Amino acid sequence: MPLLKAAIIGGGNIADNNHIPALKQLADRVELVAVCGRDLGKARALADKHNIAHAFDNTGSLYDQCAPDLVVICTPNNLHHPQTMEALARNCHVFCEKPPATSAQQARDMANLAVQKGLTLAYNFQLRQTSECALLMRCRANGLLGDIYHIKAHFLRRRGIPGWGHFTNKAMQGGGALMDLGVHVLDLALFALGHPTPDQVLGNTYDLIGKAGGKGLMGDWNPNAFEVEDAAMAYLSFPNNVSIMLSASFALNTQTDKDRNLEIFGSKGGVKLFPFSLYTEVAGELADIQFPYLDETDIQLKNTIAFLDACEGKPSTVCTAEQGVILQEIVERIYHSAEKK
Repeated sequence: MPLLKAAIIGGGNIADNNHIPALKQLADRVELVAVCGRDLGKARALADKHNIAHAFDNTGSLYDQCAPDLVVICTPNNLHHPQTMEALARNCHVFCEKPPATSAQQARDMANLAVQKGLTLAYNFQLRQTSECALLMRCRANGLLGDIYHIKAHFLRRRGIPGWGHFTNKAMQGGGALMDLGVHVLDLALFALGHPTPDQVLGNTYDLIGKAGGKGLMGDWNPNAFEVEDAAMAYLSFPNNVSIMLSASFALNTQTDKDRNLEIFGSKGGVKLFPFSLYTEVAGELADIQFPYLDETDIQLKNTIAFLDACEGKPSTVCTAEQGVILQEIVERIYHSAEKK
């Protein structure tokens, strides 16, 4: 099979440290031909760093001169929709950073065009590729959990408002802690449940610390320019009496600097995901089962492999375009619920 030609759109840290190294390890399947960024000098420097032949400061020239088979989009959230639509129109598969977009309609438009063009659109939710998540899905398939009826999912930072980039700019990001952090654990929870659609969504958002200012653990931020939520809490109710409690924060007066986890409750057993523990009953006695020998894994590499598999029509665990729509619709419903308060 001929190599797929790949291009990177967006020349920031996620491209430099995640996507490009993963693609370079897959040289038997993909050829990385170009980097495209707003600043041609920075794009050229990133391309030179990784021995990539071409650099551009506009996507039109990228498509005309390189004709890639796939693009990886690593730009701010507000650019995901237009850049994905352009790439699909140019007959490219698309691997887009999370979240899918800044609105549910944008995510739906992207998914519809991918179907119309017969192309793969997928999103980079790498936590699906952890050994813990794989073990969770095996436990579920083997009946060790019974029926899952509730999940607590949280991604919390104590004072982790980024002091760089555009994370507090609502026009560019579409939101704050929920859009940046909460979507990771929401994706895992939906993945564990098989991606149902909730019939009820109740959400609250807060910006008290972000707008007040204070000590930061990820650089200083400007409280006068803080436009997004620093914390979001939501309760999602699904058919068949299934529920998710979701919490995300850039800043929250809590004990630990960073806390990311899922707790899954089933009729036969429960799981805490990180580190993986199974809570169940064995031989008539309650049992806590630990799994200390799970393999370390390069989750970005595995997710990139999953994307390439999807492009080639193989079975894949990558987040699909339709799954991205379901997630984006839930995020939008959380924000709408919070606005009604």
